[in-house]
Amino acid sequence: MHKTTNLKSLTFLIGVFALLIPGQINAQLVIGSPNLGFSQACASASFNSYNVTFVFSPESALSASNQFLIEMSDATGSFASPTVVFTSNQGAVSTSPATLNFSLPEDTAGENYRIRIKSTAPAATSSGSVPFAAYYKVQDSPFTINNLVSTGAFCNGGSYLLTIDNPGTGDNDSPLNYPSLTFNWFRETSATTSVFVATGNSLTVTTPGTYFVQTNYGTCTSNSFSNRVTITEVFSGQANATIVSSLGNPYCPTQGSTTLATIGGNSYQWFKDGEAISNATSQTYQTDESGVFSVTVDLGGCQASGSITLVSEGFTSELNVPEENTLEEGETLTVVASTTAANPQFKWYLNDNLISGATTNTYVASDYGDYRLVISQTAGCLVSSELFFRMRQPIEQFPDVAKIPNIISPNGDGINDTWVIPLEFTSGTNTEIIILSNRGKVVFQTNDYQNNWPQDRIEFSSVNPVFYYIIRATDKDPIKGSITILK
Repeated sequence: MHKTTNLKSLTFLIGVFALLIPGQINAQLVIGSPNLGFSQACASASFNSYNVTFVFSPESALSASNQFLIEMSDATGSFASPTVVFTSNQGAVSTSPATLNFSLPEDTAGENYRIRIKSTAPAATSSGSVPFAAYYKVQDSPFTINNLVSTGAFCNGGSYLLTIDNPGTGDNDSPLNYPSLTFNWFRETSATTSVFVATGNSLTVTTPGTYFVQTNYGTCTSNSFSNRVTITEVFSGQANATIVSSLGNPYCPTQGSTTLATIGGNSYQWFKDGEAISNATSQTYQTDESGVFSVTVDLGGCQASGSITLVSEGFTSELNVPEENTLEEGETLTVVASTTAANPQFKWYLNDNLISGATTNTYVASDYGDYRLVISQTAGCLVSSELFFRMRQPIEQFPDVAKIPNIISPNGDGINDTWVIPLEFTSGTNTEIIILSNRGKVVFQTNDYQNNWPQDRIEFSSVNPVFYYIIRATDKDPIKGSITILK
């Protein structure tokens, strides 16, 4: 009887063991809930890498072709339409626990994302992770609103529209270039606090205050925020219309025209030095000039006005010699340039040829010809200016000419520029010289002629003008004739 009992017990154990072996061989894979290696995911182009760790059992249940997937829910935590953010290579993960790395899609934006782990062979799915905030900061730099104008105004009972600039001025990286983004508007309540006002690409302001907007990256910190704009309500009289220059003030002219912008209104009129500028009736005005620019803005029921003294960030320069100079044979002329340019560079030219070695603000000129000095500012605003002067051989004022000329060419070339007459009629002879226009009007008259007519430049187009002269010398009959002016 005892031997029979032992045999039955052995038979029972063998049966149980036989049942356990198939259970181990066909056991289903169990994947634990993933453990996040972060509290929130604030991704950008410069960082987008996040770790997750999970356990699974038994390891032996994995097929050699198995792949682990990381699925991410929508922003509410739902896995109804999950996004696969990572897929391992076949058989790459075979031991537990395992750590995988994934990146956020660029349209990620929300506070309640979750992830879960799936396997392919055998098929198994973990439960979801704890919720976490996740945003991909596709734009993460300051941007501008209101054309960077820091003020705005609306008439009593009206409103003022604030908008995100697109494209904006300068290097403004407008977040409107990224359609997936949303925005939160705020009004300051103190120097360090603010209250949420509304969402959207623009804001209609009906309450005075200082406003700004941020790209909605939730609890993630970000540099994607705008400048502040202070809005006032006008009850009577005129409000101030602030004007800003896109290139600053002073501005660098080598960067091209600067754009002047003012507060938003119904209509505009721009002025320069008090004079209305034709067709300048937009919120912005482009110019490359210096001067006092002003604007009047119709706000609908009231007006605003403002002005700005715009200054070009150029520099001033001058030479210590006049533009026209004469030099005797063998003499020299020391020319000195003074300038307000920052870290100036000097280049001297003679008849448009660079003078080798002439690189300071001083040059000793000894040759006849046309000189040019180019001064370049090499720090800050990179801009240049040119100065000119001319060296000529002295012209004899009273040469001994035999005849009275009837043609002159006053073109500044130093040859036949004035009406030069014989010495018997010039200074010291008490000869009266009269020159008349072709209509008989006296244009020049003297009893001490210096061979210096015409003293001013004579402007004409295609027809060469003709003048008439009368010379009345002592004890002689008057001499009459004509003078033709040539170019």
